[in-house]
Amino acid sequence: MNKEMKSVFTISTIILFVMTGCGKSNQSDNIITVDVTANYPEKELILEDFLDVEYISMETTDEFISQCYLRDVGKEIILVTNRINDGNIFIFDRKTGKGIRKINRMGQGGEEYAYITWITLDEENGELFVNSPGNKILVYDLNGNFKRSINYPEGASFMNMFNYDKDNLICYDYSEYYNVGENRGKSYHVLISKQDGSVTREFFIPFNTIISPIMRTGDAIVAAASADQIIPYNGNWVLTDTSSDSLYTLQDNKISPFIIRTPSIGVMDTKVFLSISLITDRYYFMRTLKNEYDFEKDRGFPTNSLMYDKKENNIFKYKVYTNDYTEKKTIGLEARPINGEIAAWHILEADRLVDDFKNGLLKGKLKEIASKLDEESNPVIRLVKHRK
Repeated sequence: MNKEMKSVFTISTIILFVMTGCGKSNQSDNIITVDVTANYPEKELILEDFLDVEYISMETTDEFISQCYLRDVGKEIILVTNRINDGNIFIFDRKTGKGIRKINRMGQGGEEYAYITWITLDEENGELFVNSPGNKILVYDLNGNFKRSINYPEGASFMNMFNYDKDNLICYDYSEYYNVGENRGKSYHVLISKQDGSVTREFFIPFNTIISPIMRTGDAIVAAASADQIIPYNGNWVLTDTSSDSLYTLQDNKISPFIIRTPSIGVMDTKVFLSISLITDRYYFMRTLKNEYDFEKDRGFPTNSLMYDKKENNIFKYKVYTNDYTEKKTIGLEARPINGEIAAWHILEADRLVDDFKNGLLKGKLKEIASKLDEESNPVIRLVKHRK
């Protein structure tokens, strides 16, 4: 990561989670069109009506004290780290929440990571893929033993990285993301070998000019909104790029246009980007992001949350509530999807849950969990899951 890119993340980086968007459906080709400048009516939903929820109370011991930033989830285990760059990777039992192991291979050696930007779990093969600056991926077994190092393809810089199949990772190459106004130079969505990092397949999303949510002062980038350009859902994928007006599904190794945003990103005076946070059988949750920034307040990239209802074939502003509170409690659906099973997730801080329990605000499973916590407990993780 070069100095200019580092400044983006240290000064002001806003994470934009991208999936798919929607509007009135084009009945001739079943492609959904979204007007990112339109105003839409409001609709309220209950989370548990269309998604499943799983709570994991993370065990708290002297060894297992964690901020519980979720990295990946398998059938048996769950991986979390702290938000700070201390190198710790915690492995917890998914069913019981008990701590299994703490791994730390942080360092400057050839078998160590300098910083964790992404962790991908391959539970079937018993491997962890740790993405680290330096254009390499470090592979460890579930005990933290080094197995191999994977070099990026020449010129690549990966951020999104998911377990695609037994042999490959699917990645998005950010190496040209900040070259706004320049012509693209390559495909950005790629499959790479888990063994040696070689590109085994490219998925080409058509566009010519790079357009990203970037703010500059002179030649220096001072603020940027990065985007999750790969979204897993129920065994399939959505591939996106901020430079493109179309979003694509990847099914059976074939990509097809899924969403078209309007007006075109290339002709708008003020760029408004379309992103998706979550897909279900009926609903597509998305947001718009405007390429505006208030440098005095160091705040910008205003967003607007939208939802497409497939049954009603219309778009709404939305609020989603959970059944685990006695009063209306809104929850966000913008957290990065973990894999094809986990559509969204939330970190529920123990001290807040303890207060809510004392004030009689909880019910159901969350109330039961909160009754056993104290203010110093590790957070509880809420997994929002696709229904099978």
